[in-house]
Amino acid sequence: MVTDIFRLIEDIKTHLKFSFDEVDKWFDKDNKTLNFQPSNGGWTVQQILEHIYLTNFYLLILIEKGSKKAMRNYLNLDLNLEIKNYHFNQEKFEKVGEYGSFEWIRPEHMEPKGELNLTEIRNLITQQYHQCLSYLDLMKNGEGLLCKITMTVNELGKINVYEYIYFLSLHAQRHVTQMRNNELEIS
Repeated sequence: MVTDIFRLIEDIKTHLKFSFDEVDKWFDKDNKTLNFQPSNGGWTVQQILEHIYLTNFYLLILIEKGSKKAMRNYLNLDLNLEIKNYHFNQEKFEKVGEYGSFEWIRPEHMEPKGELNLTEIRNLITQQYHQCLSYLDLMKNGEGLLCKITMTVNELGKINVYEYIYFLSLHAQRHVTQMRNNELEIS
């Protein structure tokens, strides 16, 4: 089965919009919800929002490098052949978006430190959303297939730049569930 690369790009844009809109709603919650410490000792909603920003920050470094390399590779590789042979394995990614679906050891630099206020975090996450869209626009003809980067989380292995952006969106979705769990525990 041949993947329609243009459809994939549009689907990722739709997923990004949904995930980032869901994350954005949490900035409007009351202080009790934002600062509630769950009984399992997990993060507060405010800490989760900062973690989403930090994770996006580091993923976007790799996405930027990958998109630049993909655009350079466009000069030497056969894009049509890559598109023809590409199949997006969505099942491989589904667990990434499910909170608690597997053990996830995050690097220390992605842990919230409380150094940013909510307005700063919200503005930065909004900028990150637009960065993702600009990379998708830059690689609008399938060029994102021309660079693969290793993703160790859940043994995904080498994934292309589009899949990295999708991963970023799924990661945010995963934490929306975690924030909902916090909110449910309050009531």
